Amino acid sequence: MDFELPGDDDPRRLAVRDWMAEHPSPDASELSEAGLVAPHWPEPYGMDADPIHQILIDQELRSAGLSRPVNPIGIGWAGPTLLAAGTQAQKQRYLPPMLTGAEMWCQLFSEPEAGSDLANLGTRAVRDGDEWIINGQKVWTSFAHLSKFGILIARSDPDQPKHKGITYFICPMDAEGIEIRPIIEMTGQHTFNEVFFTDVRIPHANVVGEVNDGWRLAKVTLANERVSLSSGGAIWGAGPTAEDLLDVVRHQGGVPDPIARQRLAALWIESEILRLIRLRTVTAAIKGEAPGPEASIRKILADEHGQHIMELAKDLAGAGAMLSDRGPLGTDAGIWNFGYLFAPALTVGGGTGEVQRNIVAERVLDLPHDPEADRNLPWAEARSR
Repeated sequence: MDFELPGDDDPRRLAVRDWMAEHPSPDASELSEAGLVAPHWPEPYGMDADPIHQILIDQELRSAGLSRPVNPIGIGWAGPTLLAAGTQAQKQRYLPPMLTGAEMWCQLFSEPEAGSDLANLGTRAVRDGDEWIINGQKVWTSFAHLSKFGILIARSDPDQPKHKGITYFICPMDAEGIEIRPIIEMTGQHTFNEVFFTDVRIPHANVVGEVNDGWRLAKVTLANERVSLSSGGAIWGAGPTAEDLLDVVRHQGGVPDPIARQRLAALWIESEILRLIRLRTVTAAIKGEAPGPEASIRKILADEHGQHIMELAKDLAGAGAMLSDRGPLGTDAGIWNFGYLFAPALTVGGGTGEVQRNIVAERVLDLPHDPEADRNLPWAEARSR
């Protein structure tokens, strides 16, 4: 395994720099047309970039201060599922505006009685000619209030076993009969929502894949979700990172307290371990190997690492941490205050740390299975792939 990435003279880096020289202030459409929004996607939507190529593109865009369009669930989860199982018409209709961020997406999976045991879902889909009638409830739906479309799974055949008889839909979020209720967080904002379906009609053309084959596609989505939530910045792939906090400390001249310095060193070590685990995953992908146990381990570490970043940032703010406008070492709060209040969600969303630890215990350490956890097995199986 090679922990070093190609140097500055790598042709793939130079190609990105040449493109940026020709497009010094690219908009979302230009980034998308160049394949730079999701470079690992196949052409014409991406560049068929291998993992190393993708990392190099990420580094070059970040160095240039360029940001991709914000559409995390669309680009990270819905898009790969459509690429895997969508029709050509679905890809042509939904992927281009997804990549530019013109149409936001949400994920309509979790329910009050179907969280860790996702296959226990009760939302019903009944065929009526060329349409499906949807009734039920979803919960913890991020960005539902901002989204044009959602990826929805619903039970289409209740007589089949619970992992069968589920169908995967593209759901227009402005359809008649959809009610979105915000779930206010302790940040004072709301990312999550409850979504209620009352006789909502969805065209049959919006079915992704085959009818009653939705669980298989849900596992495709969940596999991409886990990778997305364990990458990048502290807040599920968004900034800030440990390096951002260390930059603040350096800019402010460091800290005199030896315990704070030790915590900063430990934070950097965690960040470096996660970077190396990511490169192990990249190496496996380049060799054509399936992700190993490091995928689950990285999810566990990344969630807790994000909480450590935010906790230390607040502690470095001292008494000013009691104020919402004060950041570490007297800086502006920026995202730090929001991140600290949001951080408890990190080890719950996208599969709890406890579920991930069960996966590692049983499938990596070969410890005996806990009979009481049987009801969580389908979710664990989905997330172990």
